[in-house]
Amino acid sequence: MRQVRGVTAAREFLRRSPLPLLSHGEDASPEHVVDAIISDVALRGDAALREYSSRFEGVDLDTFEVSLAQVQSARDGLDPELREALELAAERLRSFHEACLPTSWFDDRTGLGQRILPLDSVGVYVPGGTAAYPSTVLHTAIPAKVAGVSNVVMTSPPGKDGEVPVTVLAAAAIAGVDRLFKIGGAQAIAAMALGTQSVPRVDKIVGPGNIFVTTAKRRLFGIVGIEALHGPTETMVIADDTVDAEVCAADLLAQAEHDAMATPILVTTSEAIAAAVPREIERQAATLERKETALSALESRGLIALVPTVDDAIELANEFAPEHLCLMVRDPRIYADKVRHAGGLFLGEGSPEVLGDYNAGPSHVMPTGGTARFSSALGVNDFLKITSVVGLNSEKSQRLAGAAARLARAEGLTAHARAAELRLRTAKAGKRDQHSGRAAKSDKGGDGRDG
Repeated sequence: MRQVRGVTAAREFLRRSPLPLLSHGEDASPEHVVDAIISDVALRGDAALREYSSRFEGVDLDTFEVSLAQVQSARDGLDPELREALELAAERLRSFHEACLPTSWFDDRTGLGQRILPLDSVGVYVPGGTAAYPSTVLHTAIPAKVAGVSNVVMTSPPGKDGEVPVTVLAAAAIAGVDRLFKIGGAQAIAAMALGTQSVPRVDKIVGPGNIFVTTAKRRLFGIVGIEALHGPTETMVIADDTVDAEVCAADLLAQAEHDAMATPILVTTSEAIAAAVPREIERQAATLERKETALSALESRGLIALVPTVDDAIELANEFAPEHLCLMVRDPRIYADKVRHAGGLFLGEGSPEVLGDYNAGPSHVMPTGGTARFSSALGVNDFLKITSVVGLNSEKSQRLAGAAARLARAEGLTAHARAAELRLRTAKAGKRDQHSGRAAKSDKGGDGRDG
């Protein structure tokens, strides 16, 4: 794990280079492979999905959809303690996202408002194949259901036995997933974006995945809504001399074991912590099931930076814009307002990122690769659409029409100008009628006088 001293050296290490998401000009590059898969799924539908399941997952499938009865059975048969843990996470996720729900509004005074409505259908992609991620099911599907999405479609690759892991099925039942298909990779994204004989087309696709999944999301953006393009996970821990080195090392390892491309970073103001954490990492890594993955990430992308002050560390964090930022310092709330760019902010040793991964409440699907500078963690807003409402009364309409007409003529849009000026003429004609004492005729064809 690389160690540097000073803000300048840390900044140099943290300067991002573009992720190798696309590699133009190579026949076997992710984009060429994905383009072929998308075209094939568009042309052959389910037949293409069967071929890719056999080729990539090594399973031959007659049907892709998992019945709701099988999904519910997985939940009912799950180990009670594990089911309770999933249900606790689900409860906290629902509570958090319910508190985030915006509401429609209309202001009679201004004549303006917004209608906020859920999307009709959403596709949730949950990685799998060699591992099971029931937490990702909860962290993607529950915000969608809280937002009011009536049709949540989930895809996840099957294992070598041709089945989606029981824990993932159980999580789908708890989250309220409406339909579930055992399909993985770019072909799953293509199926949800384009529709096949079995898989319904959705309005938006969310969820993390490998480079082929991410490339497919990029390629299909515009045909279907895409919430984000997710890269390897990353955590920055800012620590002073109050932190426990054992805890700090554990949090870095928790991030490193995700993926050999994960980025675990420690920025500290303490000489003692900078010296102790590497020893703790070595001690703890020895007993990890994913030891090789964790050590590979630490070796290639890990960093310990010693800087003069916590403010210096936060300046580096704002430049790097990490997916997760952990403030393990004295009085972390004092520094929280100085953080501008982070997918998730974790305050103090009692709020580790691992709880964010599972049951703290917010979704663990967060922006990576510096995109926290302009995007947010997955939430209910990703599953809502906003319709602007304009309901002006005649007085306000007339007040605005003249200025609108002048702007329209400045842009050379004569029909626009006339449509606005018509409101002014209508208003002037009404005023003349009022001044002359004339009244509109009644519906019965009379002269408008009573009796």
